[in-house]
Amino acid sequence: MRAILTTIGKDKTGIIAGVSSYLAQNDINIVDVSQTIMDGYFTMMMMVDVDDAAADFEKLTQELDALGTKLGVDINIRNQEMYDAMHQL
Repeated sequence: MRAILTTIGKDKTGIIAGVSSYLAQNDINIVDVSQTIMDGYFTMMMMVDVDDAAADFEKLTQELDALGTKLGVDINIRNQEMYDAMHQL
């Protein structure tokens, strides 16, 4: 399953390293990534493949939320199917 992971917060050193290290440690592959700095705020959107993830989706959500708190950013992960369904009429 693919998922969309967003990270938003005040820009500082280590955000990308923290998120990507967590993903690698949990066997989550980054399929695509886009990031920018907007007026001092870091924004990143990733498409990730969680098929081989070391934990179930609920645990990943909780751990990423805790990681976001540690890094001082908001991290959210959502199933890509949810986004696909929202855009079908």
